[in-house]
Amino acid sequence: MKVLCLGGAGRICRESILDLVQYSSFEKITVADFNEEEGRKVVEWLNDPRVDFVKINVLDHEDTVNKMKGYDIVMDGTTITLNGLSTACIAEAGCHGINLNGFGAEDESDEVFRRNGKTCVPGFGMTPGVTQMMAMHAANQLDTVDSVRVSHGAFRPIAFSRSITETTTYEYAPHLPGRVVYENGEFVQVPPFARPREIQLPEPYGKTVQYIIPHAETKTLAKALADKQVRLIEVRGTWPAKNMQLVRAMYDWGIMRNDKITVNGAEIGILDCIGEYLFHSKEGQETELYGYSLHVEVIGTKDGKKVQHVLYHTHPASDGSVPGWEKLRAYTRNVGIPMAIATELIAKGRVKGTGVLIPEEAFNPAEIFAELEKRGIHMHEEVTQLGAENESMSVIL
Repeated sequence: MKVLCLGGAGRICRESILDLVQYSSFEKITVADFNEEEGRKVVEWLNDPRVDFVKINVLDHEDTVNKMKGYDIVMDGTTITLNGLSTACIAEAGCHGINLNGFGAEDESDEVFRRNGKTCVPGFGMTPGVTQMMAMHAANQLDTVDSVRVSHGAFRPIAFSRSITETTTYEYAPHLPGRVVYENGEFVQVPPFARPREIQLPEPYGKTVQYIIPHAETKTLAKALADKQVRLIEVRGTWPAKNMQLVRAMYDWGIMRNDKITVNGAEIGILDCIGEYLFHSKEGQETELYGYSLHVEVIGTKDGKKVQHVLYHTHPASDGSVPGWEKLRAYTRNVGIPMAIATELIAKGRVKGTGVLIPEEAFNPAEIFAELEKRGIHMHEEVTQLGAENESMSVIL
C-alpha cells in the first residue's frame, strides 16, 4: 500500500505521518507539500526508508492529479480553503481520500469518487472525527436520543501556523452560514459567542465556558441519528482563555469583519494584518497550557428510562514527562493521530461504501478507541440514570 501525505510539512500532518511510520503497514509514505524545504526536513526527521518527498501545488490541478496517481490513498492535511481543490484532485486521480476539516466542499467530488469505486471521509481528526465516534458509542446504547452536546478545548497558541490562524478567523466570522445548531428537525444559524455553556473538562484543564462553533458534527450527527429521533445537537469549543479574550475583543470591535484599510498606500484586511503580527510574535506562538480535551454529552432513553452518557478523553501530559508529547506536540499529536488511524483503515478496505462518507458511516467507534489507546489516548465514559436518585457509573473504554 502507498500513501501520499498532502500538506505533509505542516505541524499537524507531520504528526500523522509519524504515526504512519510507527504503526502502519504502508510500504511507501510520501510527504507532499509546496514548501520543499520544510517537506524535506520532515523526511529527514522521520528517517525511514519508506518515506520520500514530492513537491505539489494543489492550485495546479493537472500536475497534482498526475502526481497522486498510483497511490492507494491521499491523507490530506491542507487548510479549509484548499480542501475543495485538493479533494477534486484526489477524486480524479482515483485514490481514496481523507482530511481533517470536513466543512462540506468535498461533497462536490462525491460522484467522481463513486465512479472510481473509492472512498473519501472528510473531517477526521479529534474534532470533527473522534467526537462523532464518542457520540455514536453513546447513542448506540440508547433507544432514542434527545440531545447531543459536543464540546472541546483546543489548548494551543493562537497563531503557531497560518492555517491555525485561518481556522480561528473562520470559526468566528460574523455572518458565517455554517455556524448552526440542530433543533427539532431544523438547522438554526447563530452568531459568534452564542449559547455559552460551562463545560467541566478533566484536569489540568478544568471548567471552561464554551460557545457554539461551526463544525461538521452538527450536520453529520443529525444524519446519523435521524432514526433515534434526535431533537438537539450543539457543538461548542474553546481555546486558551487569552485567545478567547482576544477573539471576543476583535469581534466586539468589528475587526472580525476583516474590513479593508490602507497602510502606506497598500490595502490590507485589518484581521489579516493582526493575524500576520500574531504569526510573528512571541504571544502568538506560545501559551501556558498545551493539549486537547474532548467532552461529549448524550441524553436519551433506554428501556423507558432517561439516561445521560458523558464521554471525555485523556492523553499524555505536555510537561515533558512523556517523550514526544512536549508542549505543542500534546496538541498536534492529538489532532494528527486520528487521521493516521483512519487513513490505514480506509486503505486496508475496512470502510465499506464509496463516495464521500461521513465518519459515522465509515468507522466503528470501538475500533477507533482501541487504536487510540495503543498511542496513550484513553476514552472515559460516565453513565447516569436521570431521575430522583441519579445513579452513576464510570468506565474506561
